[in-house]
Amino acid sequence: MTQTKRIVIGLVVVIVLVGAVLLIDTLRRGRSATPAAEGEPTLTPGSIPIRVDGRLVGGFSPADLEGLEQASFVDAEEGKTQEGWLLRDVLLLHVDAGELGPDAQITVISSSRDKSAELTWAEVEEEANTVMFDLSGRGTLKLVSKLEGLDTRDDWVQDVDGIEIVTGG
Repeated sequence: MTQTKRIVIGLVVVIVLVGAVLLIDTLRRGRSATPAAEGEPTLTPGSIPIRVDGRLVGGFSPADLEGLEQASFVDAEEGKTQEGWLLRDVLLLHVDAGELGPDAQITVISSSRDKSAELTWAEVEEEANTVMFDLSGRGTLKLVSKLEGLDTRDDWVQDVDGIEIVTGG
């Protein structure tokens, strides 16, 4: 067998292996993709889902927030300016304000950090509390606020990946 035939056979084997890996990966992705329930929106990869009473109502990414008015405050702990988008404004992109009574529970979740913050709509709606998303250095969103219990770096919810709202109605 000549050197050229060995090289051709080797290339064919490599191409077949790469093709098999790609085919298996495609099949696995197709099975694991959860279809959206009827009437629920389909989110783009990387979007942060918003659920109201267990129902998916929408999602957003940091890029989707660029059109919103920004808010800011100086954190008391380190004196650094936190700047971003009010949680209230983000929620109102996907949720009708009429659905949210003052006692509606809003939970902002970071599953990667196993951390969450529970707030009421009254707390989120109050502009003086400055409950907002700030962009972290890594490009993920963190929930920050002047509210007690969410006003220090240890309290912030970093790498937010979900929002759940219970309207109670």
